[in-house]
Amino acid sequence: MATRTLYIILLKCVVLFSCIYCVNGYMNLFISPAEVKRLVGVSAELYYIREGKINRAATNYPLAVPTGINKLYYTWYSERQVYYSMSVKSKSPRILYHPSLNITKDGKVPVKETVFEMQLECTGHEGGEAIIELQVNLTLYSASNITTLNTIRTKLCQGMPGVPIQSRDPVQREDPRPRNNNSHLVTESKVKAVTSTSVFYIAVGVVCGIILLFVLVVALIHVRTMRSSDPASSDASSTGLINGGRQPEHPNFPKIPEPKVDRLSNGNGYNSLHYQICPSLAEAEDLRLKLAPYAIERSRITLGEVLLEGTFGRVHQGVLISATGDSEQDVFIKTVTDHSSEEQRHLLVKESCLLQGLSHKNILPLLHVCFSDPPFILEAFMKLGNLKQFLKNGRIGPGDKHQAISTRDLVHLAIQITHGMMYLGKKRLVHKDLATRNCVIDEDYNLKITDNALSRDLFPSDYHCLGDNENRPVKWMAVESLVHKKFSHASDVWSFGVTLWELVTLGQTPYMDLDPFEMATFLKSGYRMPQPPSCPDELFNLMACCWALLPQDRPKFSQLCAALTDFHRTLGIYI
Repeated sequence: MATRTLYIILLKCVVLFSCIYCVNGYMNLFISPAEVKRLVGVSAELYYIREGKINRAATNYPLAVPTGINKLYYTWYSERQVYYSMSVKSKSPRILYHPSLNITKDGKVPVKETVFEMQLECTGHEGGEAIIELQVNLTLYSASNITTLNTIRTKLCQGMPGVPIQSRDPVQREDPRPRNNNSHLVTESKVKAVTSTSVFYIAVGVVCGIILLFVLVVALIHVRTMRSSDPASSDASSTGLINGGRQPEHPNFPKIPEPKVDRLSNGNGYNSLHYQICPSLAEAEDLRLKLAPYAIERSRITLGEVLLEGTFGRVHQGVLISATGDSEQDVFIKTVTDHSSEEQRHLLVKESCLLQGLSHKNILPLLHVCFSDPPFILEAFMKLGNLKQFLKNGRIGPGDKHQAISTRDLVHLAIQITHGMMYLGKKRLVHKDLATRNCVIDEDYNLKITDNALSRDLFPSDYHCLGDNENRPVKWMAVESLVHKKFSHASDVWSFGVTLWELVTLGQTPYMDLDPFEMATFLKSGYRMPQPPSCPDELFNLMACCWALLPQDRPKFSQLCAALTDFHRTLGIYI
């Protein structure tokens, strides 16, 4: 009986708390897609508040306003009675006058979707970047719930020496209507009422909190007493609570355990598989020692046509003569020019070691190395060559029949990439530079993933230096890799999403018009690439899953493989 009474008291307390805090303002404040496109060139909604929940990533994002734009437009509405007070100021008054709003400084949030305007006027006295602070206080009248929203903007202004600064105060439109009892503005009496109600609910909340804490302590003591008197019953009860209280999960993909990942970084920008396979290859002599089983003489190599060429790197089609001299094999030969530096030669050999010793049908490991001057790296030949070059230039079907590559063929290529990455996952290896430029294919569309040796030189527009003296594939990298240099299978999944986008667009460059320095902020704010015109919804949905902000929210390669295989089978039915 005592136990039942305790549970009833506990239930009443929970219900009371629910009644106090269940009120939601259903408030929405955002910048429309057209306005975002006008500001940053990308059509997407930027929500600050969505159904009463503040988007901290958006509020912390210092949206830059270009020089030629002097007005910002915000859209807002609330399904319930919400009052606001608003202030805006310039923290750089010598560059930008205090902004003005075309709405009153306090009032009621409109029920219907409404646009209000912030006007920005440069002083002309000084040029530079001005910081603008917008503060919005929202009051849900029925629950006395006051929420403060702070956003930061930056405005670029041009200055002209000699232009005087006019004395101005922040301007906000005053409401011309009389503030009577029917006014929609927050009057002094309403504020007092809100404050009084707020105090009441706070007091009730504190009292209920104390009661709840007391009830929990008593219940805990009671449960321990029951457990000591009847162990079997206690165990059964505990098991029932654990199993019965578990929330059902409805993921988009089946849950598959992810193998443990070694996240390595040596601090010099070459975070790669190489340090798990060959942990001591820091010097040239160590490289020679480790790669001795793969070393061959220069006389066994015949250079052929140059397939790819950069500033100092080249990829040839060549011929490898067997040790007995009675057979030949077509190969890719990676090398550097005579005017390359010693560091560049060392880097070629070092990065070619990434996939050393691996064996999988979708992985292209090192075949042989020749320590001549300059060095030669040999890999098995694939007739259609580099995948990115094929997508951009070739775009013809198997057997050179001059047919356009089909969506089903592209999905088949993507499936093979997932197979190769699943193999690397089993080996607990992280690629860190997955892209079409680091894949090769043959005439039957068999695909192999390669290392990234010479990629920075052969595809310089795909790599950018963000001031840390390191060229990185910024537009293929996950947020955590960009910001914290953390790499995992999940960051490879992000890169796979971009690679899939490359396949669908036939080798286009992702985020073409976006400044590499803005990538991290852009991605953390929730922006992603739009769906390509020719991309099926099924493929774009997979891309979007790969670009989840949190690594744990992204699918595994095994899940991606299963989804792509199903889609490939579906395409086969209709083709």
